[in-house]
Amino acid sequence: MTKNIKKEIISLAGPDLLLVEQALEANLTPNLDLVRQVAGHLLFAGGKRLRPLLMIHAARICGFQTGQEIEFSTIFEYLHAATLLHDDVVDGSDTRRGKPCAHTLWDAPTVVLTGDFLLATALVIAARTKSPRVIEVIAQITADMSQGEILQMEKKGNPDLTEAQYNEIIERKTAVLIQGACRTGAIVAKAGQAQESALKSYGWHLGMAFQMADDLLDYTATADQLGKNPGADMREGKLTLPLIYSLETADAPDREWMLAAMARTQFNPEEFQGLKERLTRLGGIEYTNNRAFSHVQSARTALDIFPESASKHLLELIADYSILRKV
Repeated sequence: MTKNIKKEIISLAGPDLLLVEQALEANLTPNLDLVRQVAGHLLFAGGKRLRPLLMIHAARICGFQTGQEIEFSTIFEYLHAATLLHDDVVDGSDTRRGKPCAHTLWDAPTVVLTGDFLLATALVIAARTKSPRVIEVIAQITADMSQGEILQMEKKGNPDLTEAQYNEIIERKTAVLIQGACRTGAIVAKAGQAQESALKSYGWHLGMAFQMADDLLDYTATADQLGKNPGADMREGKLTLPLIYSLETADAPDREWMLAAMARTQFNPEEFQGLKERLTRLGGIEYTNNRAFSHVQSARTALDIFPESASKHLLELIADYSILRKV
């Protein structure tokens, strides 16, 4: 079923994705070749282009299809790439999308400043919409994502992180960008308040589901599937929902074992397997999957106000795929 959904999404979105790639190339025009090399190392490393696709079809579901939606959609891929460059430096990550992280090939200051350049590029394209509301949305996204990263750093290694705190982190780090892409589609289409609110709700629930599914994959996918080593969140001291729920339901011996495993800096495959077995037995995997599924249902429900169309169908497929994907 997962393969069928993915195949259908690619079939429906293929022409748009090709145009998005061309627009990303065309709008990446730094004065320095070094900046292009660093940016391109991540930007053209095989990302899913989920956020541009969402903006395009949020605009089209509201009746806007002029071709401008393609260019405007690149705002969200540049923003996304910028945050990934910054996050990898902050986290000290080694690999991303199956390739060495940029800061392992170039010095960290160059990578951070390239991320800043991508943020500025996103704002330049946002200004082309001639919509103060779009610029306001992009600025607010940038502020929220920065604070989300700071909050995650502040809570790193805290074994008492609550589900509410986790939700706040993933809302700021992931959901606001996906929500913003959908909302911007409505704004450039000059949609009514009901349509904009519906797409805003769809985007928020999709973003929450997407991040929860991502956090599950850190414990259920292989290194080849992830494009990075599994268990990265645990090794970096990031508590995600599978672990938070399992720690809350664990008895004293299991909790003590898990906390000891989290505290070790060296990755032990056998110990990681033991952790995954506990997350399954204590219900953390199932609970996270159920919460993600609930968000997907809410995302689909938010689209009910729109008549049937190719764009609505694609947005529904993306919602379903968000929790069925393997990468």
